[in-house]
Amino acid sequence: MRGLVEAVEAVPDREVYGRVVGVRGLLVEVAGPLGAMAIGGRVSIEAAGGRETPCEVVGFQGDRALLMPFAPLEGVRRGCRAIVGAAEPGVRPSRAWLGRVVDAMGDPIDGKGPPKEGPLLYPFRRSPPPAHARKRLGAPLDLGVRALNTFVTCCAGQRIGIFAGSGVGKSVLLAMLARNTACDVAVIGLVGERGREVQEFLQDDLGEAGLARSVVVVATSDEPALKRRQAAYLTLALAEAFRDEGASVLCMMDSVTRFAMAQREIGLSTGEPPTAKGYTPTVFAELPRLLERAGPGVGAGTVTGIFTVLVDGDDHNEPVADAVRGILDGHIVMERSIAERGRYPAINILKSVSRTMPKSTPEERRPLISKARRTMATYADMEELIRLGAYRPGSSPEVDEAIALNGPFERFLGQGKEEATRLGEGYAQLASILGVSET
Repeated sequence: MRGLVEAVEAVPDREVYGRVVGVRGLLVEVAGPLGAMAIGGRVSIEAAGGRETPCEVVGFQGDRALLMPFAPLEGVRRGCRAIVGAAEPGVRPSRAWLGRVVDAMGDPIDGKGPPKEGPLLYPFRRSPPPAHARKRLGAPLDLGVRALNTFVTCCAGQRIGIFAGSGVGKSVLLAMLARNTACDVAVIGLVGERGREVQEFLQDDLGEAGLARSVVVVATSDEPALKRRQAAYLTLALAEAFRDEGASVLCMMDSVTRFAMAQREIGLSTGEPPTAKGYTPTVFAELPRLLERAGPGVGAGTVTGIFTVLVDGDDHNEPVADAVRGILDGHIVMERSIAERGRYPAINILKSVSRTMPKSTPEERRPLISKARRTMATYADMEELIRLGAYRPGSSPEVDEAIALNGPFERFLGQGKEEATRLGEGYAQLASILGVSET
C-alpha cells in the first residue's frame, strides 16, 4: 500500500517541458523551466519518429540545462521537446529479482518479463548510513577460495578490492566468490563489460546455482557513459535493499575503473578540467560516495563489497587504483607473472592485505599464517638467485625450507573455478604443508 501511495503521489499534475537548443558531442543543451530541473533529475527528449531518449541533468550553464543521454542521440534536433520527469530516479526491488539479469535502468534483459516490484523506492544515488549508527563488521566470512580465506581473511560487511591488469582472471575469481561465498544474496554489477563475455560469465562462470541467488546488472562497453555509471549506482541500490531486509549481501562490481572512466567522460563533457591522467575532480569525489554505501547497515544486514580495479598498464599506483586502495578495507593483488606460469587465481599473497586481520583470524591460527608468510617471503627474496643457480643448498636452513615448501604452497594457492574450500579446511591443509599439528 505504501508503494502504491508513493507511486500515485509521484504522478505529476501537469507536464513540464523545455526545448533542445543545442547538441555538443554527448551534451544536450535545453532551455526552459530550469527551476523544475535538478542535478541527477530525469528528462525525456522526444526525438524524431516518436522515439524518446532518456537523459539526466548533469549541470547548468547560463540559462540552459546540460543533459547527457542514456541512449544514442540519433533523431534529436533543435526544438525537440524535453519533458521533465517528476519522480525521483530509483528502483523498487524485491526477492523476485533473484536469478534475474537487468540493465542499468533495472529493466530485464533476460527475456523473462518484468520482475515483481517491491514496496519501497530505493534511489539510485543514496547517502551511506550515518557513521555513528552503523554496526561493526561481522564474523569472518567464508569465501570458498582458500588463498583468500587463509591469508586475506574478510569479515561480513568488509569492502575489499581486487587489483589486476586485463586478462589476469578477475572475472573468474568473481564467479568463484559468487558461487562459493557464504551469503544470502549476491548482487553483481558488470560495468563496461565486453558484450561477448556476458553470456560466458552467466552460463560458464556463474552457472545456474550462482545465478539463482544473484541479481546481475549489465552495462556493456558500447553503452553511453551515463548508463555505465548508472549500472554502478543500481548495483549498490539493490545491495542496500536486500541489506535493509536483514540479508547478508555479497556485492561485487567489475569494475570500479570503468565507473571512473564513465565519470571522467561525463566530467569532461560538462567542462571539468582534467587532472591526474585526465581524470576529472568529480571522479575522486564520486568514488568514496559510491564505495562507502557498501558495508554494515544500521540493522542486522550487511553488504560485503568486492570491487575490481583494472590497473592501467599493470601500474598498481595509477590514480584510480591509489584512490580506491585508500577507501577500501583491504586489497587483493593479482599479477600477470603468476598467471603466466599457470597458477590461478593469480593472487600475490605477499602484496595482498585485509585490514581486519589479525582480528578476523582465530588466535590459535595466527602463528600458522605468520610462519607461512615468512616462508613465502624468504623464497620471494631469494627467487632470482635460486633460478640462476647462484644459491648453494645448505647455506641457510630458512632458504632450504622455503625451497622445499614452494611447490606445496603453489599447489595450495592454486584452485580450480569449480572447486570450493571451506574456511576450516584451508587452515588444515596449510598446517599439513608446514608440518604443524592442529590444536
